Amino acid sequence: MEKLKIASAQFENKSGDKAYNLSRIDELSAKAAAEGAQAVAFHECSITGYTFARKLSKEQMLDLAEPIPDGPSVQALMKIAAKHNIAILAGLFEKDSGDRLFKAYVCVDKTGLIAKYRKLHPFINPHLLPGDSYCVFDLYGWKCGILICYDNNIIENVRATRLLGAEIIFMPHVTMCTPSTRPGAGFVAPALWENRENDPTSLRLEFEGMKGRDWLMKWLPARAYDNAAYVVFSNPIGMDDDQLKNGCSMIIDPFGNILDECKKLGDDIALAVLTPEKLTQAGGYRYMKARRPDLYRDIIGQPHESHQQVVWLK
Repeated sequence: MEKLKIASAQFENKSGDKAYNLSRIDELSAKAAAEGAQAVAFHECSITGYTFARKLSKEQMLDLAEPIPDGPSVQALMKIAAKHNIAILAGLFEKDSGDRLFKAYVCVDKTGLIAKYRKLHPFINPHLLPGDSYCVFDLYGWKCGILICYDNNIIENVRATRLLGAEIIFMPHVTMCTPSTRPGAGFVAPALWENRENDPTSLRLEFEGMKGRDWLMKWLPARAYDNAAYVVFSNPIGMDDDQLKNGCSMIIDPFGNILDECKKLGDDIALAVLTPEKLTQAGGYRYMKARRPDLYRDIIGQPHESHQQVVWLK
């Protein structure tokens, strides 16, 4: 297995404006390719926008969603990948032939669709159905998996994806800077974003504190460390509908170390070279080998009533 250079991107998407969002994906993919990246990952619903979907009816969702891979957005994504000779991972709302709706994330390259994943725990719109399977695929000789946003908060999903062979887990998000029961959580005022050129310090204090990055650091590196996997985290920056997001797109190695992270208060990419030896050097590799499934197979697999918390932020 050869080294692999990966990019994780962040940009400010426009709600429902697929043409604009694809143009930003095009430009950032070109930048990543020029830096030698073989693949670039974008955030959850990076093609369609995300937060505004909480307001949409089923008919409006069906108008926004597209079939995969034959819809125009994924076809456009394939052309961008071919133009820059880079694999691209991006998200959108999907509809199938029966008008069922899903939150999807795809990987494409110049040859076409490589992988499609449906979010297991969708909640931004009540008409979205949950996916029913994990996703592991080959990319340049590496085994890769995908888990979208909330999917990563259920730790069994990350371990299951790793046990299925994923050495790199792409984790596209639209997260942080929203209210929660956790201490320190809350919205960040859009006025700080609008004034970021005059006063970047006040915005960074909000973005990097418990409303944002400090919370992320409590759990995201642990997902990589516990599972001896590379994690590619992608998140938007700027306004997503009426909510401000703080970016922090980053790449984390199997030791839980951040290899690179987007630091700009704007569109940016993080770049890192992934080396295969870390997959077996990291502690998580030994921990997985030491597992005793006979002790907890029935405990972890026992039925329960789902208590997924759904918060509709008006």
